[in-house]
Amino acid sequence: MEKFLEIGKIVSVHGLAGDVKVEAWCDSPEVLCRFKTLYFSKGERKVKVKKSRVQKNMAILKLEGFDSVEQAQTLRNKILYADRESMNLPEDTYFIADLIGMEVINFESGESYGKITDVTQTGANDVYHIKSAEGKMYYVPAIADVVKTTDIENGVMKITPLRGLFDED
Repeated sequence: MEKFLEIGKIVSVHGLAGDVKVEAWCDSPEVLCRFKTLYFSKGERKVKVKKSRVQKNMAILKLEGFDSVEQAQTLRNKILYADRESMNLPEDTYFIADLIGMEVINFESGESYGKITDVTQTGANDVYHIKSAEGKMYYVPAIADVVKTTDIENGVMKITPLRGLFDED
């Protein structure tokens, strides 16, 4: 598992004091604003967050050492990372980065359906994108009736699919 997880991307400068506007790649800009320390380049360079706030669907951050428009401009398109250990997940929730690549198998038969290639967050529930060995895509709702076990350490998710989900036409 990766120690540092992508949490957002700096998209532009905000104002004249070196603040940056960040597109949140986590649950929300509010979550991104909770961090007091972030990183560039998967932990190679630590940066303190002096202040933060949400504006519309973006996070506005004041990062230590970036006090002018010119300095902040050098950060455009940089990815921000957070240390996994500084994040507390509720029970039975997972980082999307940990789900990508997991093998999805039938809870009862052990039949493999493929690997998770992406996760769409719909608001009601997440949807796992599963690509079969033959290259066919399936979309599985992340709900308790379907997902029975998620074993991050071994990279295996066991499901009981909804009727018709994997049936061939």
